Amino acid sequence: MKKKGLLYYFCFSCLLGSFVYLASLYKIELPRFVRFYVNDFLIVPIVLSICLYVLRWSKGNEKYCIPIWGVLYISLFYSLVFEFFLPQINIRYTSDIIDVVLYFVSGFLFYQLQKKYS
Repeated sequence: MKKKGLLYYFCFSCLLGSFVYLASLYKIELPRFVRFYVNDFLIVPIVLSICLYVLRWSKGNEKYCIPIWGVLYISLFYSLVFEFFLPQINIRYTSDIIDVVLYFVSGFLFYQLQKKYS
């Protein structure tokens, strides 16, 4: 059971993120906080979970954990791309400091969960 905790979190995050995306696609009204921030909170752990499973498989080490610098790098990457660069070149994207905070908070949450469930 312990090893599956991160997998459950990953699956729940994917389902919740898909629900929020599909709701916006089909014009289902959701609270502003959910529409604008939930997927930003979910994306970093989803990406890092996929990276973790690929790295564990490729290294043949089921106990491998992504180091904190890797988590910080991905959080910084998402912050720069989606909150700095893309808003300058595409009107669809807007810069929001709350999104940056959510990328790093969710990255830290992932880091703690991977340590707990490894």
